[in-house]
Amino acid sequence: MANKTITLRRVVVTGIGLVSPVGIGTEETWKNIVAGVSGAATFDPTQHVGFPVQFGCEVKNFDVSRWLDPRSARRLDRFVHFCVASASLAKDDAGLDLPKLNLDRCGSVFASGIGGILSVEEQLMKFTEHGPRRISPFSVPMLMINGGCGQIAIEFGFRGLNYATVTACASSSHAIGLAFRHIQVGDADLIVAGGSEAGIGIMGLGGFANMHALSTRNDEPERASRPFDKNRDGFVIGEGAGALILEDLDHAKKRGAKIYAEVLGYGFTDDATHITAPDEKGDGLAAAMRLAMAMGEVNPEQIDYVNAHGTSTELNDRMETNALKQALGDHAYKTVISSTKSCTGHMLGAAGAFELGCSALAIRDGVAPPTINYETPDPECDLNYTPNKAVGKKIRYAMSNSCGFGGHNASLLIGEFRD
Repeated sequence: MANKTITLRRVVVTGIGLVSPVGIGTEETWKNIVAGVSGAATFDPTQHVGFPVQFGCEVKNFDVSRWLDPRSARRLDRFVHFCVASASLAKDDAGLDLPKLNLDRCGSVFASGIGGILSVEEQLMKFTEHGPRRISPFSVPMLMINGGCGQIAIEFGFRGLNYATVTACASSSHAIGLAFRHIQVGDADLIVAGGSEAGIGIMGLGGFANMHALSTRNDEPERASRPFDKNRDGFVIGEGAGALILEDLDHAKKRGAKIYAEVLGYGFTDDATHITAPDEKGDGLAAAMRLAMAMGEVNPEQIDYVNAHGTSTELNDRMETNALKQALGDHAYKTVISSTKSCTGHMLGAAGAFELGCSALAIRDGVAPPTINYETPDPECDLNYTPNKAVGKKIRYAMSNSCGFGGHNASLLIGEFRD
């Protein structure tokens, strides 16, 4: 049988939905990111009593009834609430008229790092206090990581490909990259891709705190997330979701969609060295960036902006600086880099999609968002991290980096749309 030649289709971003500690909705969130607003705050004093860390970046004033009826909401974990909210915001932003779509050609690739961990904790408490008969019959679907993409399909009627990706804090970057590839080769015309996380509970907060990964600046939470700053002392745990509508270019044109950016490439690698610590040389992340640029046929000198993984941990920020120097060479010193985690904290499995959404908005508006709380330069982190104030800049090509426990690295490349 003769080999069939596949013509790769162009893939564009036509909708963005953001649910974050600094806003619910894309424009509100983006306005606060550019302004350098911190989403960190002290926890409710009745919650997390006795934990060494008493603050985080929680989503505030979230009303799930905007997107789900009360009965459905009670049967779903908070991370699924965020999934549906962000996907719905992206759908509306893209101007999708669902009855006019071929729903067999529409799908969802949606990620989470730890899924319904809050439901696991809640059901375990019920068992401990009242015995096994009090465990909810909905406990299994509440904890499933694929519960998010499954609920999106139910809400939208999408009958095409549908699955979840799980690679810790690189999860939603993998979701975006795989969705991009599916549309490229013709598996779907439109995919809502992204990630969601709601893990600020006993296990998430306690586990990260006891492994000394979290900042302990309990007296000044809004200044705790300080990527690349010499005095960084750990990341700030966050929650939220990011969803992007990825679409075949011809499909988008036919329905008159606005286009934020074009997805050009991705690179996925693994350090293969340690389950939680990154390879300090940054070889794996550098390789991922090179793969993304090669796929997109973009040279290092063309990269205008990088949304860094930038967690505010000693090891990650040094590693990523090394990786950027490897991948971009001397141009690393000329590229504008920032970490929006300085505002939102680390949204774990949702971070990659959220940050790619921010990168697309940076292209749209010609502005690189700031890395806030940057006060003391670190000699080992000596690049331009856009300290404290946003910078107006023409951005033609942007990259977004993500890394996750397990050694996972992902780099996504997008560019200004040109017809």
